[in-house]
Amino acid sequence: MFKTSVLFTHNYNSAAHVVVNQGGTSSGKTYAVLQVLFCLAAQHQKQVITIVGQDIPNLKAGALRDALAIYYDTPVLLSIVKSYNKTDRVFEFYNGSVIEFKSYDSAQDAKSGKRDYLFINEANGISHNVYTELALRTRNKVFIDYNPNAEFWVHDHLIGRDDVELIISDHRHNPFLPDAIRQKVESLRDVDVELWKVYARGMTGKILGLILNNWFLVDAIPNDAARVAMGLDFGFTNDQTGLIDVYRQNGELWLDELVYETGLTNTDIAKRLDELGVSRRTEIVADSAEPKSIEELRRLGWHVVKAQKGPDSVKNSIDILQRFKLNITRRSVNLRRELSSYKWRVDQSGRSLNEPVDRFNHLIDPLRYVALNKLKIGTFKAPKYSKI
Repeated sequence: MFKTSVLFTHNYNSAAHVVVNQGGTSSGKTYAVLQVLFCLAAQHQKQVITIVGQDIPNLKAGALRDALAIYYDTPVLLSIVKSYNKTDRVFEFYNGSVIEFKSYDSAQDAKSGKRDYLFINEANGISHNVYTELALRTRNKVFIDYNPNAEFWVHDHLIGRDDVELIISDHRHNPFLPDAIRQKVESLRDVDVELWKVYARGMTGKILGLILNNWFLVDAIPNDAARVAMGLDFGFTNDQTGLIDVYRQNGELWLDELVYETGLTNTDIAKRLDELGVSRRTEIVADSAEPKSIEELRRLGWHVVKAQKGPDSVKNSIDILQRFKLNITRRSVNLRRELSSYKWRVDQSGRSLNEPVDRFNHLIDPLRYVALNKLKIGTFKAPKYSKI
């Protein structure tokens, strides 16, 4: 049915009860496991296949998006899948098989339901207790994948068991990846060897020196929070355009990811702002290194201002952000991923260079721009409007 990679073959042919996919970024591990699950659902009648993520926004931005791409790009699947229920996130096959996408709040919640196959996506975001309850209720096989930022329960309780197979992959195992992305991943070696080991080689790492540890998950922005501003970072081919909404309430910041996408022109950005219902009065602080883009958005009617950069502006903006409790909405999946990798550069001896690694920052940079312009001590003034 598909064009496949070597990861598909290894996962499909594995005789182990638990197949662990430890991989670097862009290795194609999630995509390959999803292809395997579609095959199993098609080949065997009345199979129940459950794909689990740490929460629904994470699934929608990752595994579910990949699954829908596979489904719509595969004519055979279109003919054998009876329906896809968008509300419940369930594929139903004519042969009675189903593929469902779920998240579980607790181990008690995970006790409901049984299945034939289980896929734990980005397992380091899911507790061992939840995994245990799900695995106990899985008849045939369990698939697991994750980026190996650090050791966690998979290393402690699964790897090394006789019924567990470990597959380590990286971007070199993905034949469909553009060369520009490969080069970007490999370039991590020049800035941080530990990050390179994790993301370019799929090796278990110890990412130390994270810059912003003061963040917490929330469901939504409070209705009475005052908007500070929006932050905008321009990207195009390999770098994402990032747009973040920043609010303040009771001395805390509330952050909501709005755009994280490659290939956007300035006209596309303006269209996204319209689609989001952003008011033309809303202040948007953008990268001052892109004066032409700022001017184009202004001429299209948007209130875009340049970030007030200067000597030590990167460190100063980080110092400002470290003073606040940062409340991140659950749907801000890419912001959460960036915060989990945003760290200080180190020299060959391991000493911190007091400047961040210039990666994983397409939403953090626009957050810094807002901090530079709007959150300096004594300068913050709540705007009169707080809604989009």
